Amino acid sequence: MSAPLRVLVCDDQLLIRTGLVTIIDAQPDLEVVGECADGQTAVDLAAELRPDVVVMDVRMPVLDGIEATRLLAGAGVACPVKVLVVTTFNLDEYVYEALRAGASGFLLKDAPPAQLLHGIRTVSTGAALLDPEVTRQLVGRYAARIRPAEVAPRDIPLTPREMEVLRLIADGLSNSEIAATLVISQETVKTFVSRILTKLGLRDRVQAVVYAYRQGLVT
Repeated sequence: MSAPLRVLVCDDQLLIRTGLVTIIDAQPDLEVVGECADGQTAVDLAAELRPDVVVMDVRMPVLDGIEATRLLAGAGVACPVKVLVVTTFNLDEYVYEALRAGASGFLLKDAPPAQLLHGIRTVSTGAALLDPEVTRQLVGRYAARIRPAEVAPRDIPLTPREMEVLRLIADGLSNSEIAATLVISQETVKTFVSRILTKLGLRDRVQAVVYAYRQGLVT
């Protein structure tokens, strides 16, 4: 049996943090290796404990979750850590900023425990993903904040089919929904997604969504 995934939990509300720790630690394949109440401590503990995933709140004292995420997973970080942001829905603009800072995905604090656990496991594999419905609401709402790049869509090194898949990813569709839309298998969709990320030098689907908006492929 492989070693359990190491998780660091960071939330300044003791009740919520305790609940997260309890839910995560109850799983045989997950282990909470540390917990803290502010972003700076999260950064320090991550350097010391090297967790596989950091479950990160957004609004916290000393250093907020966005800046902490940038220090843990942002551009130029030598050994980035997977960060799963958890927040309340009325703070979704902060979540968007956290995704730009390098977070691999996010969940809402009222998500069921099973969704939290699934999110941690998914993020740990590098297949980070946003909940499709929340993607539609969040990215659509804040798309205007994403400044279009100078590169024109014709300069994007993707085949027409890959461009089609990228647009569907940006629309918030899951692999199964993309497969149904294009009438192809989910394995084929996974292959397309992998090719897209590799060709564009993107880490995960979160970055693919932002990329698509920056290129003006979706509005």
